[in-house]
Amino acid sequence: MIDYQSFISYLQKEKRASIHTVTAYQGDLVQFAEYMSQKLEITSTQDITSNDIRTWIMTLLEDEHDSGRTVRRKISALKAFYRYEVKIGVVRSNPMSTIQSPACKKRLPTYVEQADMEKLFSENLFADTFEGFRDRTIIELFYATGMRLTELLNIKKQDINFYENSIKVLGKRDKERIIPFGNNMRDLLTKHLEYYQKKIVPENENYYIFVAGNGKKLYPKAVYRIVRKYLDMVTTIDKRSPHVIRHTFATHMLNNGADLNAIKEILGHSNLAATQVYTHNSIEQLKSIYKQAHPRA
Repeated sequence: MIDYQSFISYLQKEKRASIHTVTAYQGDLVQFAEYMSQKLEITSTQDITSNDIRTWIMTLLEDEHDSGRTVRRKISALKAFYRYEVKIGVVRSNPMSTIQSPACKKRLPTYVEQADMEKLFSENLFADTFEGFRDRTIIELFYATGMRLTELLNIKKQDINFYENSIKVLGKRDKERIIPFGNNMRDLLTKHLEYYQKKIVPENENYYIFVAGNGKKLYPKAVYRIVRKYLDMVTTIDKRSPHVIRHTFATHMLNNGADLNAIKEILGHSNLAATQVYTHNSIEQLKSIYKQAHPRA
């Protein structure tokens, strides 16, 4: 069987890749190794050619369960794997050097309409319990800051500066950034922590602020369920996840006049190109307004 464990360890320890990237790449490499051994009877990395890899890619593209975006990610995983194999001397030439990813149509980020977000927070949808107040704080914090799921889950009390209305998060590749928030979010966080310290744990700077009723740190699937539960109440969009609220934050900020570079810094994007995708949503909104308002549109 093809050995990919040292590469996974390299991703975790040296590249400091996110847990989502590591999990996805590991799954992709398991699938690749199984295909090579079971279909082509190849068990050594050195024996795999570019044609063997193309055969695997064609199989993926023919599979109705694999979208173009998924196949592109699998190819990215394999390219990273072979760069590592060349680096450590396992293979001399890189069979991925001639492999190109299939074209993939760019999809606009899904987001929740501003009126729907306002409805979520204005109507009495959250229970008057620790869990209900925690859920509201989670969703409001996603919407107020645009932070990622892993960033939110790792927030401790010491990361929040109530004097400057800001919060410190640890982003991709352990890069810290400071995100501002408004007075409404400050009040909500204050009340959440008061409730938390009364019901869950005593005063302590070094605890995760979002936990289950037993005091244990929330896990990602639990937050996905929380977000999906409440977005189901106000929107019919297909995707309802923490990342959709991140898209919603960026889109609403841009639509209301925020500078693109400022949004980039708040989101923690490494380059402006990643943030510019939100301008397309803004343009689509302008087109819609134009068609509705112009007599000859």
